[in-house]
Amino acid sequence: MLSERPITPSTLSRKDLPWQIKWDINTCTQCGRCTAVCPVNAIELGVFRKRNIKTTMGLAAKPTTEFSTFYGIRQRTDPAYACIGCSMCNMVCPNNAIEPSRQYDSTTLQFHNNGGGQSRTRGGRRNSSESLLDQIKFIRISMLTDPALDAGRHEFEMRTLLGRVLPPEEEIKCFQNNGWKPPVREIYPLVIGGMSFGALSPNMWEGLQMGVAYLNEEMNMPVRMSTGEGGCPPRLLRSRFLKYVILQVASGYFGWDEIIHAIPEMKEDPCAIEIKYGQGAKPGDGGLLMWHKVNNLIAAIRGVPKGVSLPSPPTHQTKYSIEEAVAKMIQSMSMAWGFRVPVYPKISASSTSLAVLNNLVRNPYAAGLAIDGEDGGTGAAYNVSMNHMGHPIASNLRDCYKALCVAGAQNEIPLIAGGGIGKQGNLAANAAALIMLGASMVQIGKYVMQAAAGCVGSEKDRCNVCNIGVCPKGITSQDPRVYRRLDPEKVAERVVDFYLSFDTELRKVFAPLGRSTSLPVGMSDALGISDKDAADRLDIKYVI
Repeated sequence: MLSERPITPSTLSRKDLPWQIKWDINTCTQCGRCTAVCPVNAIELGVFRKRNIKTTMGLAAKPTTEFSTFYGIRQRTDPAYACIGCSMCNMVCPNNAIEPSRQYDSTTLQFHNNGGGQSRTRGGRRNSSESLLDQIKFIRISMLTDPALDAGRHEFEMRTLLGRVLPPEEEIKCFQNNGWKPPVREIYPLVIGGMSFGALSPNMWEGLQMGVAYLNEEMNMPVRMSTGEGGCPPRLLRSRFLKYVILQVASGYFGWDEIIHAIPEMKEDPCAIEIKYGQGAKPGDGGLLMWHKVNNLIAAIRGVPKGVSLPSPPTHQTKYSIEEAVAKMIQSMSMAWGFRVPVYPKISASSTSLAVLNNLVRNPYAAGLAIDGEDGGTGAAYNVSMNHMGHPIASNLRDCYKALCVAGAQNEIPLIAGGGIGKQGNLAANAAALIMLGASMVQIGKYVMQAAAGCVGSEKDRCNVCNIGVCPKGITSQDPRVYRRLDPEKVAERVVDFYLSFDTELRKVFAPLGRSTSLPVGMSDALGISDKDAADRLDIKYVI
C-alpha cells in the first residue's frame, strides 16, 4: 500500500535531524507552552492514532484490533522547521516533559538546508570548538628572580592607550609645527566589540550601555563599547555618556546621517571612531541585517525603509586601495571632530594585514589597528564564509607586532585583537595571551552575549538564529513580544559582574610576572605551548 504522503528528495525523518525532541506522554499536561515558545515552530500539537491488539483465551478465538486516539507533541521534519536545540521548550515546561537531544551521527540535514536555491545564512561563529589560545600556558613565574606581586594587595595599572603615541621628541616637534598632537585615550584593555543597534535588541543594547556607564562612573574602570555599524540612538549621541562609546562607520554608512547632524549638539566627543573594513566571521563580505529585524525604530535610526534587508558593500565605495582608505577615510573622520578623536581601521585577519599596517605606520593620523580573527562572531553571514574563511588571530597578531618592532613603532600604534576570545569561557587567560603576543587591548562580542544575557548559541550549531530575529532569549530580536524577556538592568548587572571577575583573573595572571605598572604587551618570553609547530610559528617557547 502506497503512503498518502509523497516521498520527495527533501523528505526527512526524525532520525535525519541533528536535534530530536524527546517527549514524555506520562508527564505532559498538554498546556501548549512548548509549541507557543518555539522560535522556529519545530514542534506542534498532534493527534496520534494507536493500534491495540486484544487477545482472548482459547485456541479458536481470533485476536481483535482496536484503535485509540490521543493528543501529544509532534516534531516537524521539514528542513525549514528543523529544531535548533535552544531548549526553550524545556525551560517553559512545568513538568520537564520535553527536551531536545543532540544526535551527533546525523548529518543529513546539511544537504537540505538550501531550499529555494538559497544558501544557508546564520548567526554565531565558526562551528569549531578548537582554540589555540586555550593551549597557551604562562610559564614565566617570578619567585627569586624578580619581586613577586600579590594580586590581592598590590595595585595594578590595568589600563592601556588608544591612539597614536608619538615619542616625546616627535610629539614636541609635531606640536611646535602644527599646534596639534595625536589624541590618545586611556581605557580598559577589554573592549565590547561592535554589535549594532539592530543586530541586538533594544533591551540588550540598553543593558550593555547601562553596564558600561556603571563601570566607568562607579567602579572607575574606563570600559568602552563599540556601536557596530547601525548608527546610534539620537538620545545617546547628545548625552554625556557618548564619551564611553566608540562610533563605528562601515561601508553601508547606516545611521551616519543622524550622527553627522548631531555633531554640533554633542556634549562630549566619542571615545574613538572605528572604520570597519572587514570582519573576522565573514572576510570579504560587508555587514548584513536581514529584513526580519528592520522595524520602524531600526529603519528610522538607519535612515532606510522598513522591512528590507540591509547588506553593506564588501568595501567602502570609491576607496579601493590602502592609500586611498588611509588618506581619505581616516583624515576625513578626524576632521569631522576637529582632530580631537582617535580614528583607526578594523580589518579581518588575513595575509594582507601587514600591508595595511605598513601604511598606517606612515600616517600620523592613524590611531591603531583592530584585527578580527576567524573565530569572531556575527549576527548574520553565509555559513560557508563562517566555517571556511578567515585567518587565526594569534599568528596574524604576532606577525603584525613583530613588524612594528622592526619598524621601531611597537610603542606607537596599538593593536586591538578580537575573534574567539573566551570561546571556552577562559576570557582572562585568552586575553592575557594575546596581550603578551602583542595586543594592547582585546575586543569581545559573543562572550558578552553568553555571559550577560544567557545566549545559548554554540559552536556545535546550536541555535544560531540571530539573523532572522527569533532569538529565544530576546538578545537579537526586534520583536517586543520576544525581547521583553530580557531585563536591561539584569544585563547591566551581569556586565559589571564579568568585568570585575575578569579584572581579578587578569591580575592573577600578571602578578607572577612581576608587572604592575603597565600591561606586559609583547612579553612573549612568558608564554609556552606544547605544540612544536605553534611554538615556532608564534615565536614562543616549546614546553612538554
